Amino acid sequence: MSVKFIGYIGFNNDSETHSAVRSRILDKAYVEAAAKAQEEGGFDRVLIPFGSNTPESQIVAAHAAAITSTLGFLVAHRPGFTQPTVAARQLATLDQLSGGRVAVHIITGGADEEMARDGDGHTVKAERYQRTDEYLTILRQEWTQAQPFDHQGKFYDIRQAFSSIKPDNLPVFFGGSSDEAIEVAGRHADVYALWGETLEGVADTVRQVRRSAARHGRDPGFSLSLRPVIADTEEAAWKRADEIEEQVRENRIAAGLPVSGHRPANAGSLRLLDTALGGQRHDSRLWTGVAALTGAQGNSTGLVGTPEQVADAMLEYYEIGIDHFLIRGFDPLGDSILYGSELLPVVHRKVAERDAARLALAG
Repeated sequence: MSVKFIGYIGFNNDSETHSAVRSRILDKAYVEAAAKAQEEGGFDRVLIPFGSNTPESQIVAAHAAAITSTLGFLVAHRPGFTQPTVAARQLATLDQLSGGRVAVHIITGGADEEMARDGDGHTVKAERYQRTDEYLTILRQEWTQAQPFDHQGKFYDIRQAFSSIKPDNLPVFFGGSSDEAIEVAGRHADVYALWGETLEGVADTVRQVRRSAARHGRDPGFSLSLRPVIADTEEAAWKRADEIEEQVRENRIAAGLPVSGHRPANAGSLRLLDTALGGQRHDSRLWTGVAALTGAQGNSTGLVGTPEQVADAMLEYYEIGIDHFLIRGFDPLGDSILYGSELLPVVHRKVAERDAARLALAG
């Protein structure tokens, strides 16, 4: 089993600790620098995020694809705001223009206030997953059917749909930790994405998704999102992690944002926050300090240590089924360059050594 790395391109060089000096939310120079740096650093793909008040992910991906040649793109997409037939053709077009370098990350949406900003304040989470299930069924048909097809469901009524443009190979990434999400993931996900939790928690989720997928004759891959903090020594790495945590605390207080008492809207954040409130360090390298301060919003946990130590921790996840790592830093551009030079080669070497040893034992 090979391992793949997914980087990250936001819309500027901001993070929870790193404030970019800019006049516009979309920093074209940063997008271009981040795409080129992560291509040169050996990343397989980069995630382009989606938000109700941010630049449009597909358009940013199209621009980044035009200035790179090998880097892949994981385009975050929220179902329900574009007709699935239209979205299928948009994504297939982007895939063709990029030379087959596109994947889509389906984000159903757990926060009601986030959904309401785009006019979807009337649905509840269970309904949104039902809609996502139907949406992905239509998306797949648009990509694969050689003849026009009909679809009549709860959310979509389509007659004689057909797309003349098909993707070569457009993987569907999918995240969500509720029972409804796990069921949809089993039917549709090529890669199931989860946040950086304890080894025990990740292994449990992998088992649940595999059971769901097996009912549909499917065998998905798994992606783990992390914020690695690396340095030449373990002491220096933990010192940097402590500094990051303190900076996040100061920035949130200055912005009037809470640092405790969080009540996340989605199941994944709730579980991750419970872990974070139980202590900042778990397993060998897992660090949850920022997750505790932010309410486990998104990708907020890290692995801390030297590149060798962090790579060893990643291999522990690899052993339980993780074959993609989505990593980004608190200094977005600088850390992506550091990962490409110091971390990715070590992980690839260790995975190759581990796989070779397995083959030798099997042979």
